[in-house]
Amino acid sequence: MTRSAHRTHRPLRITGAAAATLLMLSACADADSDADASSGAAGDKISGTVTVFAAASLKESFTELGKRFEKEHPGTKVAFNFSGSDSLAASITSGAPADVFAAASAKTMKVVTDEGAAAGTPATFIRNRLQIATLPGNPEGIKSLKDLTASGLKVVLCDKEVPCGSAAQTALTAAGVEVTPVSYEQDVKSALTKVELKEADAALVYRTDVKAAGDKVEGVEFPESAKAVNDYPIARLEDAPNPAGAKAFLELVQSPEGQTVLTAAGFLKP
Repeated sequence: MTRSAHRTHRPLRITGAAAATLLMLSACADADSDADASSGAAGDKISGTVTVFAAASLKESFTELGKRFEKEHPGTKVAFNFSGSDSLAASITSGAPADVFAAASAKTMKVVTDEGAAAGTPATFIRNRLQIATLPGNPEGIKSLKDLTASGLKVVLCDKEVPCGSAAQTALTAAGVEVTPVSYEQDVKSALTKVELKEADAALVYRTDVKAAGDKVEGVEFPESAKAVNDYPIARLEDAPNPAGAKAFLELVQSPEGQTVLTAAGFLKP
């Protein structure tokens, strides 16, 4: 009886020890799994410089998004090249190193996609429309596109090859108006600067640029702007030096956070 009871009790002690061992092994396995997961996350970390070529009209909003990107991904830097979309497209197709291209028109983006320089299909992430920018207080009393034809009025337009210039020509044609500008500018910021410096009485620019200028200019809406709305496409570039960073920046631009920044600047949702 005693030996039998001893045999019965001994396996129970072994089972208890085995269970303790299994628990220890399980804990070690969980720790190893956590370490592996942490290692994987580190491996996916975004780093380095992300070079973004973007239309001049995106300067204020993209600069803000760049700061947010760098904060969300410590150790990164977003380097911007803001200019006219056509000149940026020409630089990209000529081999200029960049990760992301954000254009002010689908036509300009097509220059890049036709050369096979874009990775995947560009996505329209925002839209924009024109306003007449005048001197503060609108001293010339400009209320419509027709008013831009007044004798002695100094008007500035973007070059016809630039998206804002193409949109301006579309709007002027829709209004049946012909304007002879004192100058054609290579990007929308240059056109607006002419008014800010009082070198021109008015300019046809994007509403976002009028808003960004604050009290330096005054914006005048006109109905024909609805016929000249520009879609803004964005794409990661095929030869992007930092493809992971490019993908992450595109995701930020298209995220609710990115859209909030852009619409606050006066852009329209696509």
